[in-house]
Amino acid sequence: MSALSFDIKLIVGLGNPGTKYAETRHNAGFWFVDALADQYREHFRPEKKFHGEIARINAEGNDIWLLKPDTFMNRSGLAVVSLALFYKIAPANILVAHDEIDLNAGIARLKSGGGHGGHNGLRDIVSHLGTKDFQRLRIGVDHPGSKHLVVDYVLKRPDAQDRQAIDKAIDDALRVMPKVVTGEWEKAMHQLHTR
Repeated sequence: MSALSFDIKLIVGLGNPGTKYAETRHNAGFWFVDALADQYREHFRPEKKFHGEIARINAEGNDIWLLKPDTFMNRSGLAVVSLALFYKIAPANILVAHDEIDLNAGIARLKSGGGHGGHNGLRDIVSHLGTKDFQRLRIGVDHPGSKHLVVDYVLKRPDAQDRQAIDKAIDDALRVMPKVVTGEWEKAMHQLHTR
């Protein structure tokens, strides 16, 4: 397989558990996998051994696990590595959906590998997997303008306009998932990135 041809076996949405955080920008990854599960009429259920909630969908003939870690953001890697090891899923076949402050609200981008960009969830996943070579869906939530404001910013609810924009980005990403899960990564990127 070439570097840009892989099928996805596990889609992880990053966020923090509990009602306190449910509507915050940092939970955009949860919003995405919730929307994906809804699309396939599947429901998440708690699974202690995977440190989170899981669902299973069949997309384009492929069985794919969905995971929402319940470990809080900075320990997300524990949940990811637990499920990946149990089902023998290689890092290249994992897609992590997360909030991205370096993209405007309303924009979603696919990325293969790369650093964590200061995102604590990605940092912990890289640490647990021992590699940066997993796939990412970056969901833009805007930047507060100063790095000193980031923590408070991502843990607050977006205003109605930003939430609408983030939901649009999630819808755009959902539309390319059939290509993503079947390994048509470059086609999916082209479709998503030229919107």
